[in-house]
Amino acid sequence: MKLYSYYRSSAAFRVRIALNLKGLAYETVPIDLRAKGGGEQFGEAFRAVNPQMRVPVLELDSGDVLLQSLAIIDYLDETWPEPPLQPADPLTRARVRAVALIIATDIHPLNNTGPQRYLARTLGHDQAAIDAWVANWIGAGFEAIERLITPGPYAFGDAVTLADVCLVPQLANARRIDMALDRFPKILAAEAACLALPAFAQARPEVQPDAP
Repeated sequence: MKLYSYYRSSAAFRVRIALNLKGLAYETVPIDLRAKGGGEQFGEAFRAVNPQMRVPVLELDSGDVLLQSLAIIDYLDETWPEPPLQPADPLTRARVRAVALIIATDIHPLNNTGPQRYLARTLGHDQAAIDAWVANWIGAGFEAIERLITPGPYAFGDAVTLADVCLVPQLANARRIDMALDRFPKILAAEAACLALPAFAQARPEVQPDAP
């Protein structure tokens, strides 16, 4: 398998974690989202792979191409069911998915590279203002998640779930802008438990082949 990735992409980070948890080997194909000219994702070569021009993309050994991190993770979980990333109990599974969706659909889209580029180039905001925007939306989402999770030691008990897979990369985004996180002790506890696992540690941005 090939994973088209950028070391700092939190969406790609999610997929790297899931691949590692499943014990699946993959080749990283780096796509520099901040390359000169706006980023390699806008080139025709990558557009032929993903018309949306975003990472991650997972190319299977069959040649089939999968887009969008949560769709990719769902495929991995259905195809390689061990260890499962969603609880068997429907109620807990719904709660896990809610936290994952808060991150993937409420927090992340507002601090992704596209909105940040628009804030800078179209609206003329400086980096300090952009960082404040990002911190505002991460904080709003984390305030809800802090109330929803029940670490023990992971976000929803004694097994890693999709909630953890989404939460850890979003914390990396928060730290990139030096966001204060002390008011989220349950989130930090779940993160610490996750990062003690090789699957999470080996997926961290700073250890990726395209990291500077």
